[in-house]
Amino acid sequence: MTTPAFPRDFLWGAATSAYQIEGATQAGGRGESIWDRFCATAGKISDGSNGTIACDHYRRYLDDVALMRDLDVRAYRFSIAWPRVLPTGRGTPNAEGLDFYDGLVDALLEAGITPVATLNHWDLPQKLEDAGGWPARDTVNLFVEYAEAASRRLGDRVSCWATHNEPWCIATLGYESGEHAPGLRDPDLSLRASHHLLLSHARALPVLRGNAKDAQAGLVVNLVPMHPASQSAFDLEAARIADGLFNRWYLDPVFKGSYPADAVAERIRRGQLPHGMHFVQPGDLQEISAPIDWLGVNYYSRGIVRSERIPEASNDERILAVPTNVTEMGWEVYPDGLREILERVHRDYAPKRIYVTENGAAYGDAPNHAGTVHDERRVEYLRGHLQACNDAIAAGVPLGGYFLWSLLDNFEWQFGYTKRFGAVWVDFETQERVLKESARFYRDFIGRNAVPNLPAARSA
Repeated sequence: MTTPAFPRDFLWGAATSAYQIEGATQAGGRGESIWDRFCATAGKISDGSNGTIACDHYRRYLDDVALMRDLDVRAYRFSIAWPRVLPTGRGTPNAEGLDFYDGLVDALLEAGITPVATLNHWDLPQKLEDAGGWPARDTVNLFVEYAEAASRRLGDRVSCWATHNEPWCIATLGYESGEHAPGLRDPDLSLRASHHLLLSHARALPVLRGNAKDAQAGLVVNLVPMHPASQSAFDLEAARIADGLFNRWYLDPVFKGSYPADAVAERIRRGQLPHGMHFVQPGDLQEISAPIDWLGVNYYSRGIVRSERIPEASNDERILAVPTNVTEMGWEVYPDGLREILERVHRDYAPKRIYVTENGAAYGDAPNHAGTVHDERRVEYLRGHLQACNDAIAAGVPLGGYFLWSLLDNFEWQFGYTKRFGAVWVDFETQERVLKESARFYRDFIGRNAVPNLPAARSA
């Protein structure tokens, strides 16, 4: 491109989360989180590891900020560990924990990097889980108290805030499937958790706006465009239902003040709501639909949905979509899905601003004998998805930034250290950092502020 394809104020960033990189889980007065307990439970993490050391970012954050500066990253989306700020989830804030984030924010600003803070990236204090966790309505107001403590300390320098990261993962993987902490398997608890996450988000907004100068407060959701495996009526209906249960369950309350009726009906059909939406109290949805300043979209792949409601023999007669190019997570590489979901969110919900708050791929490429990490597949993944952002902007989407997931190889939740999403390779024994080719590609891309060697974005 001969002219920039992105707005001049576009935020070019990288993202991480506290439990995945900080380590120092028993340092500085930090309390136990649900992920500490989950990792200590046999069989929960594929390689038997935990986040006790992770990337040792707690002690090495100055080096990591310098690394970001060298990569020309203009914004850094990090999460604050609730148990580091409030070790038991409530009470008097832990000064030493807040000091850490104070130092991180100052270092970012000194390096010319905009700090973007996420309050909850899954590490609920274990004491609050013991008291009922997200399914308990009391957790809503405790989250607001935590938002008050964090934003009162950092709000003079941090203006961009996210309340929660991917409430679907917290509610569904944590309380229904048991794949994530706290490892429970109860659909009723999961649905209560999903509602309380949205309610706590809404109640934290005025606190953030009151404490943060020029506050811009939003919510981060993971979205998946649901494609039918065929054009049969069965698959088309299955894709619509999947979209309601996954995407619209979180988008509709925030932007429309209601849960999607078809998704509620489907949950009733599945026996997940024997008592109806009993956890929704009068006024809740009005609170939840309070205006947000921006929506964060985490995108990794599309979903290919195949109906299970008809005999298998009928399925076999259909032509089915089958992914061929997948990452080491088994997720299809499908860049156009990012353009599709951004345009759909803009069309159906019209948020003031959208950020791509996570986008990346897991590949296991390691340094060669010369110490170079040739991760060409990640480079191509980024190239395709950045083009998708370009196309979305050309179609009128108010896209304000892109945050690469992830800055560093890190602790990848239930997969431990077996999956590497980082643009920077990390030796977890020595903590050495090595730039991958994808990091250099992203640095050069930011410098040009345009997707290199690609045709101009199509017109809207």
